[in-house]
Amino acid sequence: MNKVEDYIYSFEGDQLEVLLYFHDLLTSFQTVTSKIRFKIPFYYQNTWVCYLNPVKPNKIAICFLRGYEMSNEQDILESKGRKQVQSAEFASVDKIPKKLMSEIINEALFLDETVPYQPKSR
Repeated sequence: MNKVEDYIYSFEGDQLEVLLYFHDLLTSFQTVTSKIRFKIPFYYQNTWVCYLNPVKPNKIAICFLRGYEMSNEQDILESKGRKQVQSAEFASVDKIPKKLMSEIINEALFLDETVPYQPKSR
Protein backbone atom coordinates (compact mmCIF):
# COMPACT_ATOMS: atom_id res chain seq x y z
CA MET A 1 0.00 0.00 0.00
CA ASN A 2 1.05 3.59 -0.52
CA LYS A 3 0.69 6.51 1.91
CA VAL A 4 -2.71 7.54 0.50
CA GLU A 5 -4.11 4.04 0.92
CA ASP A 6 -2.61 3.83 4.42
CA TYR A 7 -4.46 7.06 5.24
CA ILE A 8 -7.74 5.80 3.78
CA TYR A 9 -7.56 2.49 5.64
CA SER A 10 -7.11 4.34 8.93
CA PHE A 11 -10.85 5.09 8.73
CA GLU A 12 -13.78 2.77 9.37
CA GLY A 13 -17.35 2.24 8.22
CA ASP A 14 -19.02 4.71 5.89
CA GLN A 15 -16.09 7.15 5.91
CA LEU A 16 -13.76 4.37 4.73
CA GLU A 17 -16.21 3.38 1.99
CA VAL A 18 -16.63 6.97 0.74
CA LEU A 19 -12.87 7.54 0.74
CA LEU A 20 -12.31 4.28 -1.15
CA TYR A 21 -15.04 5.07 -3.67
CA PHE A 22 -13.56 8.45 -4.61
CA HIS A 23 -9.96 7.19 -4.47
CA ASP A 24 -10.76 4.31 -6.82
CA LEU A 25 -12.73 6.58 -9.15
CA LEU A 26 -10.02 9.26 -9.30
CA THR A 27 -7.12 6.84 -9.72
CA SER A 28 -8.97 4.99 -12.47
CA PHE A 29 -7.85 7.86 -14.73
CA GLN A 30 -4.35 7.04 -16.01
CA THR A 31 -3.34 10.71 -15.80
CA VAL A 32 -4.26 11.11 -12.12
CA THR A 33 -1.83 10.57 -9.25
CA SER A 34 -2.37 10.90 -5.52
CA LYS A 35 -0.27 11.91 -2.57
CA ILE A 36 -0.66 13.10 0.99
CA ARG A 37 -0.38 16.88 1.44
CA PHE A 38 -1.46 18.79 4.51
CA LYS A 39 -2.19 15.37 6.09
CA ILE A 40 -4.99 14.49 3.59
CA PRO A 41 -5.12 12.86 0.09
CA PHE A 42 -4.69 15.19 -2.89
CA TYR A 43 -5.22 14.16 -6.51
CA TYR A 44 -3.15 15.63 -9.35
CA GLN A 45 -3.10 15.66 -13.11
CA ASN A 46 -1.09 18.70 -14.33
CA THR A 47 -1.77 20.56 -11.08
CA TRP A 48 -3.78 19.66 -8.00
CA VAL A 49 -7.37 18.89 -8.97
CA CYS A 50 -9.12 17.87 -5.77
CA TYR A 51 -8.67 16.48 -2.29
CA LEU A 52 -10.62 14.30 0.13
CA ASN A 53 -11.23 15.79 3.55
CA PRO A 54 -12.96 14.18 6.55
CA VAL A 55 -15.48 16.61 8.05
CA LYS A 56 -17.72 16.36 11.08
CA PRO A 57 -19.97 14.60 11.72
CA ASN A 58 -18.58 11.52 9.96
CA LYS A 59 -18.69 12.84 6.40
CA ILE A 60 -16.12 13.03 3.63
CA ALA A 61 -15.84 16.16 1.51
CA ILE A 62 -14.51 15.99 -2.03
CA CYS A 63 -13.07 19.44 -2.62
CA PHE A 64 -12.19 20.87 -6.03
CA LEU A 65 -9.39 23.42 -5.92
CA ARG A 66 -10.64 25.25 -9.01
CA GLY A 67 -14.30 24.89 -8.11
CA TYR A 68 -14.97 28.58 -8.74
CA GLU A 69 -14.06 27.99 -12.41
CA MET A 70 -16.37 25.01 -12.83
CA SER A 71 -19.93 25.18 -14.18
CA ASN A 72 -21.61 23.41 -11.23
CA GLU A 73 -24.51 22.56 -13.57
CA GLN A 74 -25.27 19.66 -11.26
CA ASP A 75 -25.84 22.12 -8.37
CA ILE A 76 -23.93 19.88 -5.97
CA LEU A 77 -20.82 21.91 -5.17
CA GLU A 78 -20.84 24.51 -2.39
CA SER A 79 -18.32 27.29 -1.79
CA LYS A 80 -18.92 27.63 1.98
CA GLY A 81 -17.43 31.12 1.84
CA ARG A 82 -14.20 30.02 0.14
CA LYS A 83 -12.80 32.00 -2.79
CA GLN A 84 -11.53 29.10 -4.90
CA VAL A 85 -12.51 25.73 -3.48
CA GLN A 86 -15.95 24.21 -3.88
CA SER A 87 -16.93 20.90 -2.34
CA ALA A 88 -19.60 18.29 -1.78
CA GLU A 89 -19.97 16.23 1.41
CA PHE A 90 -21.19 12.66 1.70
CA ALA A 91 -21.97 10.49 4.72
CA SER A 92 -22.19 7.20 2.79
CA VAL A 93 -21.55 5.77 -0.67
CA ASP A 94 -25.26 5.24 -1.34
CA LYS A 95 -25.81 9.02 -0.91
CA ILE A 96 -23.32 9.86 -3.69
CA PRO A 97 -25.01 10.81 -6.99
CA LYS A 98 -22.48 8.73 -8.92
CA LYS A 99 -23.28 9.91 -12.45
CA LEU A 100 -23.27 13.58 -11.42
CA MET A 101 -20.02 13.24 -9.46
CA SER A 102 -18.40 11.54 -12.46
CA GLU A 103 -19.43 14.52 -14.58
CA ILE A 104 -17.95 16.94 -12.03
CA ILE A 105 -14.67 15.00 -11.83
CA ASN A 106 -14.44 14.83 -15.63
CA GLU A 107 -15.02 18.59 -15.84
CA ALA A 108 -12.32 19.24 -13.22
CA LEU A 109 -9.84 17.05 -15.09
CA PHE A 110 -10.73 18.70 -18.43
CA LEU A 111 -10.28 22.15 -16.87
CA ASP A 112 -6.89 21.12 -15.48
CA GLU A 113 -5.85 19.77 -18.87
CA THR A 114 -7.01 22.70 -21.02
CA VAL A 115 -6.93 25.92 -18.97
CA PRO A 116 -3.71 27.01 -17.22
CA TYR A 117 -4.17 27.55 -13.50
CA GLN A 118 -4.40 31.22 -12.48
CA PRO A 119 -4.60 31.78 -8.73
CA LYS A 120 -7.57 34.00 -7.88
CA SER A 121 -6.48 37.32 -6.45
CA ARG A 122 -7.81 38.18 -3.02
